[in-house]
Amino acid sequence: MDKKAWKQYVKSGDRIFFGSNAAVPLELIKRFLPYVDQFHDLQATHLLTLGETPWVEPQYEPHLKVNALFLGRGPREAVCSGHADYTPCFLSEIPSLFYDGVLPIDVAFVMVSPPDPYGYCSLGVGVDIAVAAVRTADFVIAQINPNMPRTFGQSFIHVNEIDAAMEIEAPVPQLMPAVMDDVTQRIGRYVSLLINDGACLQMGIGKIPDAVLANLTKHNDLGIHTEMFSDGVIDLFMNGNINNSRKSVHRGKIVTSFAMGSQKLYDFVHENPHVEFHPSEYVNNPAVIRKNDHHVSINSAIEVDLTGQVVSDSVGTRFYSGIGGQVDFIRGASLSRGGRPIIALPSTAMNGAVSKIVPFITEGSGVVTSRGDVHYVVTEYGIATLRGKSVRERALELIQVAHPDFRDWLLERVREHFYVPHYQDEQPSKIKDMGDLDMVRLNVKGNKDYFLRPLRPADERLIQEFFYSHTPETLQQRYRYTPEQLSREKAHALVSVDQSRDPALCVVTRSGPNEIIQAVGRYYYLEEDQSGEVAFVTHETKRGQGLGGILLEHLKEIAQKRGLKKLVAYVRSDNAPMLHVLEKSGFKAKRTEDPMEVTLTCKFKDSGASE
Repeated sequence: MDKKAWKQYVKSGDRIFFGSNAAVPLELIKRFLPYVDQFHDLQATHLLTLGETPWVEPQYEPHLKVNALFLGRGPREAVCSGHADYTPCFLSEIPSLFYDGVLPIDVAFVMVSPPDPYGYCSLGVGVDIAVAAVRTADFVIAQINPNMPRTFGQSFIHVNEIDAAMEIEAPVPQLMPAVMDDVTQRIGRYVSLLINDGACLQMGIGKIPDAVLANLTKHNDLGIHTEMFSDGVIDLFMNGNINNSRKSVHRGKIVTSFAMGSQKLYDFVHENPHVEFHPSEYVNNPAVIRKNDHHVSINSAIEVDLTGQVVSDSVGTRFYSGIGGQVDFIRGASLSRGGRPIIALPSTAMNGAVSKIVPFITEGSGVVTSRGDVHYVVTEYGIATLRGKSVRERALELIQVAHPDFRDWLLERVREHFYVPHYQDEQPSKIKDMGDLDMVRLNVKGNKDYFLRPLRPADERLIQEFFYSHTPETLQQRYRYTPEQLSREKAHALVSVDQSRDPALCVVTRSGPNEIIQAVGRYYYLEEDQSGEVAFVTHETKRGQGLGGILLEHLKEIAQKRGLKKLVAYVRSDNAPMLHVLEKSGFKAKRTEDPMEVTLTCKFKDSGASE
């Protein structure tokens, strides 16, 4: 197209939409840029775009100004230097900005596949907001690219809807899978513990979603309803882990609005009847998202403060990315029956110099997701559960997943504002003997909603609830008297322990974001004879399921790794259930001078075996 041809469709003052993500019509844009100086005050609007972004270069600014709806590298620098604009908005609402004339589109530049025998081209891997742009634009100019995958769903545009076209063959921009580091892998493993069989997943962009997917190879009947996906989905689909069989909406189908990845991904979605691309106003609509039960949304953040506020689009006053679909899916998942909205992020930035868990939001930063929306925050140090938690409880939950180097600082800063009482001064300690992850999913008689983990300072209220759930008989057996109260201070002492000396474990069940302690086991280290005194208690309704035995086996393993010579338990002689559990776990009983008490001992050989 020459100058005269361009002037048939573009006039000064127009707003031009550029197809985004991997569907950016780069070659079409490049052919337009030499003629930009023939126009005045054009505005280009788009989402994130892969690859080079020549239209943000300074020489075009007098004629073409960018108003980005999500920032990538090129537009980010232009926005931060004052040479481009950024409009924050929810991805689900951007199409309405076009339809309602708030951001009217005069010309839409899109990349499409060649037409089929019926005259329909496909918007391929970039349906998202392009459908709204095409439907509202005065003129549609298309780059017809034979390499654009032909995708199904609401992705089609008839040739009669295209006012001008250029057939330009070019590679579809690729986003290669990132190399996983140890921190990202641990985050992925923790997040996978929050995903059950039959869950419907949304994942954002980057290493963390891929790390999560890599840990789902033993899950079954997973579904996908997400704004975008990348290569990590392919193997799970091919292996049958993802089959979308339990979805309520579009059962049997992967639903997305765009895709970015390698050529392998583009080959996967090409004419794949199991994958459907739909517009953002549908895919990102919380009312649609909520219809799939057990919807799990996984998104990242730049920083999270100790009340649960999430910063995702800016670093201080510097805009970095955008709102995107994070809030859409956080809200949709929270409304879904059994849904779990998750924020996952490394605990530090700048090679460990900066904590991403902060006492207060950095000045100038913008809150994308409010403290009322987040249910879970996950780092490489564990899972913080926030839903229904007080400000004090949230602070303690988040401190326990912060990097250990910053926990004392966080506790000091938060205490300045009385979020936590004076007696809470210990930071959570890790049981290194449990490995990289200090949470283990248990299969208790076919039920996978049980988890083993250390007790933590944030468990103060949970241990109180566990205490008050006991019958007088249980309290008598455990404490040898019947205490009537477990104060907050005493509860704190039970959960804020030095795990490197006196390990204290619990078995919890998860019902949505709600954790319930079902059993507690611990030993107290006795230095004089290098032994440990064991105690455990199980909720009355969970007895006979092996929880006490599970706790004992893990405590024995920890004791052996730490070089203890033996574990000892002192049990009332009429406590037959506890005697049975201990003897089954290898403890030998011995009567004492007190007829009401039995001493049970488990000795360890140098080889680590018990006798």
